Amino acid sequence: MEISRRDFMHIAAIFGLSAATSSFASSQAIEKISFKDLYSFKSTGNFTLLHMCDLHAHIKPLYWREPSTLISAPNLVGTPGFLCGESFAKFYGLEPSSLDAYFDTYMDFNALARKFGKMGGIAHMKTLTNHIIKERGKENVLFLDSGDTWQGTGVALKTRGEAIVKAQNYLGIDVMVGHWEFTYGKERVRELIDKLDAKFISQNIVGDDPFADEYEELIFEPYTIEERGGAKIGIIGQSFPFTSTANPKEFTEGWSFGLRLETLQEYVDELRNEKKVDCVVVLSHDGFSVDQEVARKVKGIDFILSGHTHDPSPRPITIDGTVIVIAGSHGKYIGRLDIDAKDGKVKGYEYKLIPIASNLIPADPEGEKLVDELYEPFAREFNEVLGKTKGMLYKRDTFFSTFDQLINDAIMDEMKCDVSFTPGYRWGTTVLAGEDILMDNVYEMCGITYPNVYTFELKGQKIANLLEDIADNVFNANPLYQQGGDMSRLGGVTYSIAVSNPAGERISDLKIGAKAIDLDKTYIVSSWGGNLQKAGENLQEKKIRPVYDVVRDYIKRQKVVDVSNKGNVKLVDYSCGCPPKGKRGC
Repeated sequence: MEISRRDFMHIAAIFGLSAATSSFASSQAIEKISFKDLYSFKSTGNFTLLHMCDLHAHIKPLYWREPSTLISAPNLVGTPGFLCGESFAKFYGLEPSSLDAYFDTYMDFNALARKFGKMGGIAHMKTLTNHIIKERGKENVLFLDSGDTWQGTGVALKTRGEAIVKAQNYLGIDVMVGHWEFTYGKERVRELIDKLDAKFISQNIVGDDPFADEYEELIFEPYTIEERGGAKIGIIGQSFPFTSTANPKEFTEGWSFGLRLETLQEYVDELRNEKKVDCVVVLSHDGFSVDQEVARKVKGIDFILSGHTHDPSPRPITIDGTVIVIAGSHGKYIGRLDIDAKDGKVKGYEYKLIPIASNLIPADPEGEKLVDELYEPFAREFNEVLGKTKGMLYKRDTFFSTFDQLINDAIMDEMKCDVSFTPGYRWGTTVLAGEDILMDNVYEMCGITYPNVYTFELKGQKIANLLEDIADNVFNANPLYQQGGDMSRLGGVTYSIAVSNPAGERISDLKIGAKAIDLDKTYIVSSWGGNLQKAGENLQEKKIRPVYDVVRDYIKRQKVVDVSNKGNVKLVDYSCGCPPKGKRGC
């Protein structure tokens, strides 16, 4: 990889290298500069919080393209949490074609990926954290994890999360909360917590089984008090509040989830008034936009370390005195938050969202060895080349992605259905144009604990109603009613959508197989990753198969997949996918 002087200056700016850059850059060839110098940071205060979120079990470096469409209700579009592409670059002041533009936006992704290389990987993350710990002192550093960590890859699925717990222990995670973790089931969650060196906390999960000992009791400790740098830090856990509706209920039967803002306020007050902490932190998996509302409703929080929505945010935002940060996804970033807190008060802080550029940050040998050991039992299966892709396969977008379309194409080809539903999950991977598709990549898109594809009958009216319900979840003007995820991806279907219309009136021109939907007709529908089959009739039990097997076999048959980048959804009230605040176009 060739890094020009201009690229280096962008990289230096990302890592916080000050004016000293020019003094040694001018006297040395750029390729001879040690990138450990790029770790420079304006250290502040008496302790450091390191933060990661939404790793989704990606312990190896990967490519991850940010969305080219990120639409929400008009009052939210163009605000932090709903920024992408040029609007993101302008909001945060990114230079075109720079390392930060590559990490934070979709623009020129294929070309910049070949220039800057892969992202993340625990061995590269560890090199960075080791540097920070050496600089600040281990006794002055806490590493916090906002969850969605144990699930999302083949190695996670095959080991039922244990490989990722080992990765967390290697990284030195101190405290975490959860969401997709719970899809391993309550018993397995408890087993993994026993193997975890970190504390697992959540103030918003309560027993609701009247026949259980934990009825109306907290399932986990609501908070922990940690001492670093002479300060008492109160950390309150906030797991994903909609877990039991976003994922099948059977995994968490007997546990009740919710935002529980009243009890959150009580714990904030308890930490301040009774425990006399110097700093109150909420470690959250609510989502970036939801946590902005939390900051408006709950008083006395110093910092919210957010997660769930996968947003990179190079700058913190402050709402009513609460500072909110979020650290992207898939191990692409680590957030560093230096805090000066004493005598019950935060006096100052410095923050940087540090991109884990795995071609620039050297790998820690111990981490490379651990990853190899964790993957070795499955190497033959994971490394199988299934075929090639003509165009780039990516995941994240509001309405459509090429990898999801590939999944729908595979399902429709095998199941011979009229309509295919694929859930709008945010996690996955990116495969560059012209590259091999590995079985590992398929697991990175489909590796869930309830992977079966179901084929059944559904009336046209139910399909239409379902789309409206999903749209109301995704585009509700109140972030507290957005349960997470993008629009479900549909195969065999096209439609138009007016996001700003009232609930129940957003979808129009709905077609199945290029014909207007017949609300009274019965269609053959296939779906996975949810409970839609329970709403249908005449389930074809002989066709039930794991989605990753369906996709694997399809790619093998195709040999070279050529997925169009043209979406199947027409956006009526916006003329581009990344409008700035207050605009309907770019």
